Amino acid sequence: MDITLAHHLILGAILFTIGLFGFFLNRDNLIVLLMSVELMLLAANFNFVAFSSWFGNTDGQVFVFFVLTVAAAEAAIGLAILVLLFRKRNNIATDKLDQLKG
Repeated sequence: MDITLAHHLILGAILFTIGLFGFFLNRDNLIVLLMSVELMLLAANFNFVAFSSWFGNTDGQVFVFFVLTVAAAEAAIGLAILVLLFRKRNNIATDKLDQLKG
């Protein structure tokens, strides 16, 4: 049995769906929300690589490096904000963060 483009797209859709469910079903913990966003970005990157290898060019693979760079910066900044919130409030639950003012 050969692995086709459809197999890759199904796996990417499953990963994206898991990330989407994690984002909407668990709104209590900010760390889980960040992990769900990262999982959705991973699914999109997986589809970029699948299409890139299927069509025989490297454009999708190069674009993945840019997306991974932005995702790493987002994760680093997000975790730094979470550490500061935890130090200040001793809690990172999203229902307690409605009192933040800019």
